[in-house]
Amino acid sequence: MPQPLYVVKIGGNVIDNAEACTRFLKSFAGLAAKSILVHGGGKVATQMASRLQIETQMVDGRRITDKAMLDVVTMVYGGLVNKNLVAQLQSYGCNAIGLTGADGGIIRSVKRPVKTIDYGYVGDIEEVDDRQIEALLASSLIPVIAPLTYSAEGLLLNTNADTMASATAVAMAQTAEVKLIYCFEKKGVLTDVEDDNSVIASLTPETYAHYLDSGVINKGMIPKLDNAFAALEQGVSQVIICHADELDQAIAGEAGTTLSLV
Repeated sequence: MPQPLYVVKIGGNVIDNAEACTRFLKSFAGLAAKSILVHGGGKVATQMASRLQIETQMVDGRRITDKAMLDVVTMVYGGLVNKNLVAQLQSYGCNAIGLTGADGGIIRSVKRPVKTIDYGYVGDIEEVDDRQIEALLASSLIPVIAPLTYSAEGLLLNTNADTMASATAVAMAQTAEVKLIYCFEKKGVLTDVEDDNSVIASLTPETYAHYLDSGVINKGMIPKLDNAFAALEQGVSQVIICHADELDQAIAGEAGTTLSLV
């Protein structure tokens, strides 16, 4: 029987809130199964860039990463945010190790080609080295992965944390029973974004298509769910989208939105 493994992604809005982040990390540290944490960057990079008088450029919610901004996100994501998360987890008895995708060569990307928009130093994932990650887990270490990858040419690349979590989950699903969990500031996938209690408890490809056609699910939730269903099709056993305060309840099937193929 494959061993259970949780791949958990924590959103930037939770990281920005010290109390919410602390509550989440205490829950994460208490997980019974082996686990991997992938984190976003939150607003800290934007704040740091402003202090350094570096302009932040966004297109459709995506950060343009020129060389100056790459230096900022490397410092903030790979250093400040990552190491603070690791230090807190250590204080809760969780033996975490902070990484970027470049460390141990765990996540390699290609610099995104220029089409209509030049996103700069942004990576599209090519390969996740599941053997290196498994070696860390076998040593009773909990990988905490910052949203940075590397290219074959030796470039560091800013990379979407949702995509990193999904790609990591798919790679680990070759040898483990993987549950991919997206934790953020909402209680799950909602039928009404203004009503936090309008949670859709479960989604299959059929019900997802229905909610898409009716317009109930739209905008930024679509790429997240497309990514999630793609992970299920590639061997991930379950995907859960939940509030960061409800990690334990969501794993027990008592909160959040659970995605499955049937």
